Amino acid sequence: MKLDLNEQPHRRYNILTGEWVLVSPHRTKRPWQGKQEKTVTDDRPFYDKACYLCPGNKRASGDINPNYTSVYSFKNDFSALLEDTPSTTIEDGLLVAKGEKGICKVVCFSPNHSLTLPLMPVPSIEDVITIWQKEFDELGAIRDINYVQIFENKGAVMGCSNPHPHGQIWSQNSIPQEVIKKGEQQLRYWQTNTKSLLGDYLNQEIKANERIIWQDKYFIAVVPYWAIWPYEVIIAPKRHLQRITDLTDKEKASFAKAIKVTTTKYDNLFETSFPYSSGIHQAPTNGLAYDEWHFHMSFYPPLLRSATVKKFMVGYEMFANPQRDITAEQAAQTLRSLSETHYLT
Repeated sequence: MKLDLNEQPHRRYNILTGEWVLVSPHRTKRPWQGKQEKTVTDDRPFYDKACYLCPGNKRASGDINPNYTSVYSFKNDFSALLEDTPSTTIEDGLLVAKGEKGICKVVCFSPNHSLTLPLMPVPSIEDVITIWQKEFDELGAIRDINYVQIFENKGAVMGCSNPHPHGQIWSQNSIPQEVIKKGEQQLRYWQTNTKSLLGDYLNQEIKANERIIWQDKYFIAVVPYWAIWPYEVIIAPKRHLQRITDLTDKEKASFAKAIKVTTTKYDNLFETSFPYSSGIHQAPTNGLAYDEWHFHMSFYPPLLRSATVKKFMVGYEMFANPQRDITAEQAAQTLRSLSETHYLT
């Protein structure tokens, strides 16, 4: 009896982490009587005098923001990591701790308090990528900084503490767990095949053309086969690149377009300012080559059925492994069918 991936429960393997996700497509037929929320309107002014991130305003630290006119980055006033933390290890039987030093930055995408990435023109998103590249280079060059994590939490539901569109960059001494897992999987494949694991996967996606939501000559946006979140997307360069600093100007413009299209389709899906966490995974900055690494950007959005119904990691997901109902193919078909023009324009 042949397994029907669109109708029957099955597990899918994540080639980048070595982990599995349970897919239960038959559950999409179940009625929803769970939590419903009111739709939150995202009507913000160009400038908010009470916003800590708007140009010219005073931050909580007492520092005054310059009257910036484009992208603006600064050291986080409430950094999760500190530069002067001692790298001491404490061991007490089975209790082990080690000091972790690092530097955290905030990146304001625009001086406009209301302008999220999907509403920004592509050249302005290119400016954001340019700042990411600059910060990656400068932070990664610092002794004892071995990894630079670029990410964005969009929306209050994702824990964003300030509505002004911005992202963060955390750089640190150790290499984070998710990066280690992806690095190990890519290295194993590279050593066996002398080819990029993600590159070969993208070529297979291009041939299948089932989960792609956008592509051009340089970049591709795809709902990964092993997606956990309902409308999860990976954006990746078609060329085998270890870091965002390896991009040509044309590739950077393509990357910006991929971000613009993906986030616009997200907003268009339920006609709301779509929340998500996004992050870029790339090679560490500890001086090694990491030929196996293929950089990529992932989007993890929680919305499931509407602007008010979210996907939570609870129960089975907490105690066993991740699970999803709609298949990656269904999610991709939905996103692919949506306009690349924002519903507000």
